Amino acid sequence: MDMSMRARIRGGDQAAFGQLFDECSKAVYNHAFRLTGNWSAAEDVMALTFLEAWRLRARIDPEGGSLKPWLLGIATNVHRNVRRAARRHDDALSRLPRGEETPDFADEVVGRIHDAERLAAVHRAYARLRRQEQDVFALCVWAGLGYAQAAEALGIPVGTVRSRLSRARRKLAGAGEPPPPPRQVVGDRGPDKEEIR
Repeated sequence: MDMSMRARIRGGDQAAFGQLFDECSKAVYNHAFRLTGNWSAAEDVMALTFLEAWRLRARIDPEGGSLKPWLLGIATNVHRNVRRAARRHDDALSRLPRGEETPDFADEVVGRIHDAERLAAVHRAYARLRRQEQDVFALCVWAGLGYAQAAEALGIPVGTVRSRLSRARRKLAGAGEPPPPPRQVVGDRGPDKEEIR
């Protein structure tokens, strides 16, 4: 390499630096491959080497021969830095708690969308019930009250609560999935076995 090439590269001549790349990239790649043992990592080291060489171009001695040794020295340092960064990364990963998986928020979002759709369908079906059936259904199924407690809350007989809840369930079952049975309350007989199905 003549002195004018070194001076041109020092001065930021992109064409001269392109010529240097053409002349030395294979040697830098081969050196990087020997250091890494991996073609992909060698390509990364080669690319970083030429980026660093461009950044350090003002440090080139104005006199001298080929810049290949200078580039191979940069490649060696780049490889060392890449390897050190990889070790730090691996060390950081090794300090993470074992056995805990990062939750997949996509599944949660899909679940929420599904729940919202289902809730909207339930509310549409619920809105088609008569007001008295809505009251009984809300108290017995959603609030978990027994028949006697719902009857007391609404000021109606227990038999009326049973019949309204039964009608509400039939209507809702026709609109989609049947609602869950009311929870058993201590001291309350609860729904008959036929009503739970």
